[in-house]
Amino acid sequence: MLRWLLCTGLLILFLPGRASDGIPEATPVWVYPEHREITALAINNLDPDQRTILEQMWAEVRIGYETRLSASAVDPEHGLDSEVLDLASWPAIAGDHSCSPVQLMDIILLSDWILNVDRIATRLRNDLDEAEREDQIINAIRNSDIRLQRADLDYATRAGANNVHFLLERNAVDETAEDYMKRSLQAGAPLNALGAYAFFHTKALEKVTQSKLPNLRQEQRSAILRAALANEAFALHFIEDVFAAGHTAGTWGVAAQRKGTHDHYNEAGLEVETWDNEPLVLTGDAYMRPEDAMVAAKAVQISLEQLVSAMTAGAGHLPVPSGNLEFSPETFDVCTNSEMPKVEFDLELLDTVLMSTPKPGLSEGLGQLNRFRTELGPFIGVSSSLETSSLDGGFGTDQNEAALIGTIEANLIFGLGLDGVMNQAGDGLTFFQVGWRQDSATTSQFTDPESTYQGSSITSTIPGRSAFNLRMRMPFWLIPGDLILVAPILSWASPKTFQRMAVTAGNGGVIPWQSGISTPIGRFQFVLGREVGVTLYGRGRIRESLIIPTNNFSDPYLVTYRSTKWDFPFLEYQPTRIFSNTQSAILKLQFSVGVDVPSREQVLAPEAATDIELGNVWYLGIRTVFHWRRYL
Repeated sequence: MLRWLLCTGLLILFLPGRASDGIPEATPVWVYPEHREITALAINNLDPDQRTILEQMWAEVRIGYETRLSASAVDPEHGLDSEVLDLASWPAIAGDHSCSPVQLMDIILLSDWILNVDRIATRLRNDLDEAEREDQIINAIRNSDIRLQRADLDYATRAGANNVHFLLERNAVDETAEDYMKRSLQAGAPLNALGAYAFFHTKALEKVTQSKLPNLRQEQRSAILRAALANEAFALHFIEDVFAAGHTAGTWGVAAQRKGTHDHYNEAGLEVETWDNEPLVLTGDAYMRPEDAMVAAKAVQISLEQLVSAMTAGAGHLPVPSGNLEFSPETFDVCTNSEMPKVEFDLELLDTVLMSTPKPGLSEGLGQLNRFRTELGPFIGVSSSLETSSLDGGFGTDQNEAALIGTIEANLIFGLGLDGVMNQAGDGLTFFQVGWRQDSATTSQFTDPESTYQGSSITSTIPGRSAFNLRMRMPFWLIPGDLILVAPILSWASPKTFQRMAVTAGNGGVIPWQSGISTPIGRFQFVLGREVGVTLYGRGRIRESLIIPTNNFSDPYLVTYRSTKWDFPFLEYQPTRIFSNTQSAILKLQFSVGVDVPSREQVLAPEAATDIELGNVWYLGIRTVFHWRRYL
């Protein structure tokens, strides 16, 4: 057990982002099908002339890629068996499944896995449409995230380096729109959603200008227009992001607080006001309502109208391209950069879109929005439990009568919370627990079961006893303990690989049968191999003793012994969970199987007795567990 404790410490030490500020936050804003729905709505709401121009641009973009790109910018036959991608899907792929427009273009045109991602997203859309209860929504997101992580290995870790999907918080209640926009867009500012939109939209308009240059061959013009739409897709992803409640509430605080606040407001909703004084109530990922889609689509529509207008504008109304003629999309990487690049923005043009965005919450201090915290980061706590177990007999070879035994525990816990890094069904909890355990006497007696003798606790098959109790819990990728085996190697040789393994483990493993399953009455989870308990009997000053019958119960021996009980939980049921900003209280039922292995047997009486060998005792138990944790 000491070796396991050391390995647990090594895992926490080597886990990428072990401190709460560095733990990767898988916080998509709208899920893929919601991004696509917003974009499709905006495209369909363009007036006929603008839609015609956009379709003409799309037709040129498709040249040479007709088998990968749909015939229309919004594919009317999009579904589970789609073999093509439409323009409406591009913003959904940008940001969440790619880090730059040039990478987006490569993934869309050349990769096979992105079609699988699109089908998974369509399946999620169907599941969300059919969901009528909260647990069904949670399970739909869980299943989708598991499938997406398999299809896109970087899905969970791609957005962990910065807050590009979020709005910067306001510094003061009287901060003007002009001051806020300038602060968000200025070079060196923290990378943020408004800044990313403005940057990529500006780059898209520059590409449209380049496509109008004379003497371009068709393949050159098509390549430039593909670059323009790739840049615009990235811009649209981030302008859609700002209409999610969790990304408007403010990004300050440690990672656990940022993610908890994000998750709360996305589900519960948030009342906001736009910079042009329009009141709104917003929700977030997987909870999008038709009115949410309509509000975000209006901003997307304005942006697309500007792009289409650039195709028909005279030379004096076009943005001047920067640098030499380039055929590829923008290379700026939103996953690795943390600051806004230096760009000359047309603020008058951008304001028509940016003024329709919601005012973000205030920064930390007076007037701040309520903050919430997810179970992320190191913690200390206490645990108690009541357990009832069924035994297959006693330690003696002739003791085969089934019996019951009761147990009470009190423990201290030290651990690292990684619950819900990807979704509410995840369980990345790692802890070490130490405490004291008190067992009752068994309901069976050491005497002949067929006798009419009325025994007591002294004559029980196993008398009441107390012991030191240790317990460890840790997720695993494929087999129990694999993370602690690879941590010292992969954390240095390939941190990204180890991070992927840790995220997958926290979401149920590469064979995701250990993900939580939400139901109307609580949460169920298979946990075999994830947690192990060890109870050490007879290690104190006074050794344990019991009476073992021999010779058909006629010659009892008084025996002292030690034993080690191994406990392996295989199923958990969690009916309730309460979580505040720094504390959590959890009540759960845990079903387990175990074995009590005796050692160092010694016969005390009769003195002339021969040595005796005790056998293992197998258990099947149910524990009621209460956990209280305080996050540091």
